[in-house]
Parts: sequence; structure tokens; C-alpha cells
Amino acid sequence: MNEFLDPLLERMNAGDESAATELFEKYAPYLRIIIHRQLSGRLRAKFDSIDVVQSVWADIVRGLRERSWRFETVEQFRGFLTTVTRNRFLNRVRHLRRALKVEGPLPEATPSETAQVGDLWQRMLRVCPVEHHRLLHLRREGLTLEEIARQTGLHPGSVRRILYDLARRLEGAPVN
Repeated sequence: MNEFLDPLLERMNAGDESAATELFEKYAPYLRIIIHRQLSGRLRAKFDSIDVVQSVWADIVRGLRERSWRFETVEQFRGFLTTVTRNRFLNRVRHLRRALKVEGPLPEATPSETAQVGDLWQRMLRVCPVEHHRLLHLRREGLTLEEIARQTGLHPGSVRRILYDLARRLEGAPVN
């Protein structure tokens, strides 16, 4: 092993997850700067760099657990992080750009429409079991089924089924 290897990196290579957490705290600001330097103003409203950093870090921890990756120097590790972060960022930007092309400016909601949306949200919360409220909140934030599944630990098919069941319950729920 290289004599210049950072002790945290050495611990992480050995499978110490607390070292991975410390490395995340150490490198997350650096990775966010990489993203922010490439982020245009129009995308800033739709994009949170910490989502990309956390996604990258989840893959890093998984790869280390599976012993897929080992890093001999801090520079090698930093270069790997930089490359993975840029690639993940560019992938997200591609998806966002497609969404921005099809989206136009939203018309201003009338007070009546705003009230109807609020009423629907309250009905959804009433007919949905409390343990599924987090799924509703994540979906309302615009996350995909796969993103919700990753954040909740559920299978994407389970998320789809829960939301489908909720829609069926809403059809039969009384309107107040």
C-alpha cells in the first residue's frame, strides 16, 4: 500500500463505514463546488447539488462494501470522485434539459384552483395510511418512482402499487 495513503482512505478501503462518513463530510463541499461551477442559472431552480453528491456517495459506499474499488492514493480517490460526480451531474442535466424543453411557463393559478389543490392534498392525506405520507410528499416534490424507492428503501413496483391504491381510494373517498 502506498505510504502517502490518507488514514481515512485506508480505513474506508478496509470497510470502515464511519471512515466513509468522515470522507463524505470532507469531500462533499468539494464535489458540490464542482457541480455549481457547471450549473447554469436556469437549472439552479430545478437542481440541488447535494442530491447528486449523495447519489454518488451511495454508489461509492456500495462499491467499497462489495470490494469493487480500492484506492491507493488520496489523489486517485479524489480523481475518481470528481469523474463520477461530473458524469452523474451530466446525466441529471440531460434529463432536466429534456424536461425543460417540454415544459413551458406555468399559467398563474387562480385562487379557486389553489384552494382545489389544497383540498385534494388534504383528501389524499386523509385516505392514505400515515406510513405512506412520506411517499406522497416525495412525489409532490417531483421525484420519480425510482428516486422515491431509493429514498424509502421500497421497490419501485411497491411505490407504484401504493400510489395506484391511493388513486383508487381517492375515487371512492367522499369530497368534503
